[in-house]
Amino acid sequence: MLWAMIDERGDPKPERAMAKLEPQWGIGIPVNCLSGTSTLEVPTEVVEGILGFRMPIIVSHVVPDADALGSMLAVGLGLSRDGCQTKVALPDGSLSQRLSFMCDLADIAIAGPADFDAADGFIALDTAKLGRCNVGAERKQTDWVANRPIVNIDHHATNTQFGRTNWIVSTAGSTCELAYYLLRAAQRPISPSMASLLYAGMQTDTIGFSLPTTTAPAMRACADLIDLGADVGVIGERLCRSQRTSEFDLLRIIYANTKVQEEGRLAFSSASYDEIHAAGCTAADIDEQISVPRSLEGVKLAMLFTEGRQHKVRINFRGSGEVTVVELAALFGGGGHAQAAGAILDGSLDDAMKQVIPAAAAHLKRFDTG
Repeated sequence: MLWAMIDERGDPKPERAMAKLEPQWGIGIPVNCLSGTSTLEVPTEVVEGILGFRMPIIVSHVVPDADALGSMLAVGLGLSRDGCQTKVALPDGSLSQRLSFMCDLADIAIAGPADFDAADGFIALDTAKLGRCNVGAERKQTDWVANRPIVNIDHHATNTQFGRTNWIVSTAGSTCELAYYLLRAAQRPISPSMASLLYAGMQTDTIGFSLPTTTAPAMRACADLIDLGADVGVIGERLCRSQRTSEFDLLRIIYANTKVQEEGRLAFSSASYDEIHAAGCTAADIDEQISVPRSLEGVKLAMLFTEGRQHKVRINFRGSGEVTVVELAALFGGGGHAQAAGAILDGSLDDAMKQVIPAAAAHLKRFDTG
């Protein structure tokens, strides 16, 4: 694991702090921050890799969450200077209603077909497999990389190291945390908009800073982002208190379909293609609803089955306490983190549930004691 102590000194005024500290940021060596003590070192080859591009496209995973969007958009903005023509991959239909404000905040160019042809490389963020890159269904069927370099930056333990350069830190709480250190190491100024994007990803991927992956260095990075202008109030309002009627109606369905087994230790819910679209939502709007079955007291393993696209069933897995779920996801061709993973199965929603629920019950029994 690539870790090193970084000595950091605080400064109450972010503009003064930036002026003081910008020249001290080196590449791949311990450096000064805005506050606190961080422990993350950015490898030299990663910084050199992103700075070597002149026309890169930045990609994240399909159905991008706030961590994927925040890291992608912030890095894109950070590199769009000194003649670098950076664009982001965001095919039509891949952006949720809830997170559309993040693209408005970034105001960065979206890559089109000609941009993919002209790109001199790619930066993949928060994406565990090449096949999960959000480049569009048609492009996925082609050799879209075409032997061009990929810098792969991620915090998923199951990342397949598909880049020419790979920086995978599975102990990080979010890819936005890694993106923050990357931008600082590359001596790229972080604007208030960029700080807000990174803060949004860090907040959501740790479920409001409530998971064990919420470390002291991550919280100090958040403090730095607030000093740099992250609008905590606006981010909180948009992420937590701005549900549209369609999203609220989808939650009604998830609540109504929630079931419990294994003496209250296994909970799951589902939403069919018809239910999702009747609520006014699409596959892009499915993500945080896993929190419904997960929120029940005593649940150690939660699952959400959703058919956002016909005959494509996405399964979100969440573990609690000593229960891990990445091994369960792997049984169905998926992956992710120890306690937050996912998979996609072809076929009907009922068939997927009949296949996965017994396997989940058996998996849960592995953690029985006594």
